[in-house]
Amino acid sequence: MTSLDLGIVIVNYNTADLLRECLQSIYASTGLTLQVIVVDNCSPDHSAQVVRDEFPQARLIVTEQNGGFAYANNKGLRVFQHEVTPRPRYVLLLNADTKLPPSALAQMVQFLDTHPEAGAAGPKLVRQDGSLDLACRRSFPDMATLIYRRMALHKLFPNHPRFARYNLSFVDPDETVVVDSVVGAFMMLRTAIMDQVGLLDEAFFMYGEDLDWAFRIKQADWLIYYYPAVVVLHYKGESSKQRVFKTTYEFYRAMYIFYRKHYARDTFILLRPVIVAGIVVQGGWALLRNALRAPMRRRVC
Repeated sequence: MTSLDLGIVIVNYNTADLLRECLQSIYASTGLTLQVIVVDNCSPDHSAQVVRDEFPQARLIVTEQNGGFAYANNKGLRVFQHEVTPRPRYVLLLNADTKLPPSALAQMVQFLDTHPEAGAAGPKLVRQDGSLDLACRRSFPDMATLIYRRMALHKLFPNHPRFARYNLSFVDPDETVVVDSVVGAFMMLRTAIMDQVGLLDEAFFMYGEDLDWAFRIKQADWLIYYYPAVVVLHYKGESSKQRVFKTTYEFYRAMYIFYRKHYARDTFILLRPVIVAGIVVQGGWALLRNALRAPMRRRVC
């Protein structure tokens, strides 16, 4: 029976044209065996039909509800975890708004093959203008990081290892480095890790689920690498900007869930309500600003 190097899960919401481009780039990949599962999260456009008509080699799952990013990814991950035989050696969370060079997937697999201490890895993600997608290499958010960012110290001192530690802007973007987390837009990990730490936490609708997964992977004593020798185009935000108020709300809700799950128990009890209130105030202010802006100027956090 043919071995399978990589299982790819793509969650799509209403981005048919980008999904087509993403799948075309995947099937142009060389140097490995792969299987693709597209989970369409109740898209109102013709995304599902694009997969059926143009990519019959991909497995399509159409959800009955839009349960969010973690919910949809888990549907695909469970197929690779329990149904596909033999299981792929690695699984990849991949956004529909990405475009891959032909060698990208094989290079990432080879990197993990040669780094047995690595539980997960991600490439260098770049935006359409060539700039780095800062989310592709991150430290875990904590109270100090939040304070630095609210005071804009990360912008005033982008090369300072303390003030700029969340997005690691003090690290050369072309340097391979161990990080706390890569981004769920392209997150490759060993399939066996799903058995060890579980799947994505579906309490997160969108945002935060990748950080939470990375947190649990590192708690299980695996390393996570940023590997910039592979460069992937990320259009970013094409689904989320279609529902700006919903995604803004979920951004701050994810912040609260992550804090409650990983930091609250170690926070001084009298400080906990202050932190929660701070998240609520920030979220409310972000929603208000978007409400006051013209539709074209509204932005997702």
